[in-house]
Amino acid sequence: MDVNHIVELCATILCSVIASSGFWTFFMSRKDQEKAQKDMLKGLGHDRIMELGMKYIERGEISKDEYENLVDYLWTPYEELGGNGSAARVIKEVKELPISNHSGV
Repeated sequence: MDVNHIVELCATILCSVIASSGFWTFFMSRKDQEKAQKDMLKGLGHDRIMELGMKYIERGEISKDEYENLVDYLWTPYEELGGNGSAARVIKEVKELPISNHSGV
């Protein structure tokens, strides 16, 4: 078997795999699953931002640690995932809160 025949055989196999519906179904289902995971993370982030943010707004203050946790570790990644809307409004209000000396409850 010469090299050209092996290359031709490999190209034929590769094209057959790519052209098969099973390959594309697998590829698309994986893409759908990744989107669902992203949407779930965004939903959980939104829920947590809303819950914590409203707690701090009702309390009328936020500690430095709470602020860092909410803004740096929840809001920033949430925003990078494309989240905004009501969570953005809550974060805007949280950013206007006075920083307290307590460590959070």
